[in-house]
Amino acid sequence: MTEKALRLGTRRSKLAMAQSGQVADAVSQVTGRPVELVEITTYGDVSREHLAQIGGTGVFVAALREALLRGEVDFAVHSLKDLPTAQHEGLVVAAIPEREDPRDVVVARDARKLTDLPRGARIGTGAPRRMAQLNAYARTHGMEIETVPIRGNVDTRIGYVRSGELDAVVLAAAGLNRVGRIDEVTDFLSVDTVLPAPGQGALAIECAADNADLVAALAELDDPFTRAAVTAERSLLAALEAGCSAPVGALADLLADGQTVKEMRLRGVVGTTDGSTLVQLSTTGPVPETHEAAMALGRELATEMLAQGAAGLMGERAH
Repeated sequence: MTEKALRLGTRRSKLAMAQSGQVADAVSQVTGRPVELVEITTYGDVSREHLAQIGGTGVFVAALREALLRGEVDFAVHSLKDLPTAQHEGLVVAAIPEREDPRDVVVARDARKLTDLPRGARIGTGAPRRMAQLNAYARTHGMEIETVPIRGNVDTRIGYVRSGELDAVVLAAAGLNRVGRIDEVTDFLSVDTVLPAPGQGALAIECAADNADLVAALAELDDPFTRAAVTAERSLLAALEAGCSAPVGALADLLADGQTVKEMRLRGVVGTTDGSTLVQLSTTGPVPETHEAAMALGRELATEMLAQGAAGLMGERAH
């Protein structure tokens, strides 16, 4: 008799289904059990409001977590950048697989790069973080751009460019990779231009904390370097007391000397959405060996950023 299928809770969007399908295959390989996708509609999927208005943090996550806690699904896959920074009681992030490309990308008309956009170009994005950094970049490089708040799935967002309503949109490289549309990118933004959202490009696989067998099986998909990096980034976000709709960018990367990884560098940025003020700092330390060490790296940088005035740039603080 074949073992009962594991039920994977996923959002219904094309992107969520694509990334959940990839995780399902990997989980099937490590457990030897079939995995079936259970589609769950979240508040963030049905609401037409801008993400910053509906609270940002957790709007895509709550329904999946409720299904987990009720035992309707065995595990769930989240985009890590959508996950609130506070640990949820009764649940555990059993695995954070190796991260995809964390960068933001531009999809623009006429295959243009960010620097080739026409004067007054309208650039769509739903993220205050991207607006702040794009506007700051434009200010320092003598460009005139207008950032336009948009939301919707990948098709909708790229559709604004195809229809001529916008000159460009900014999206996450990882999402376009996962839905097989990376060839539509006209410019990969260097992280020196736009720092990604904390955890961008990484997935979190969450399950009930008391399901020891499943926790152990899923842990085989965990990538320790990715986990250390995103833990530091999310610790920075939490210490700044910012939700995922706040204009905070963060990226931890590994600094290697030849083949040997020596250190981890954590960069953070927070700014006003018009780009007039940015606080951007970085810190470098030994690669964190423990969860606590990764958390400490994030807190340390947040403390420095707050000392430089980051708190006043957050707009609404998360409560």
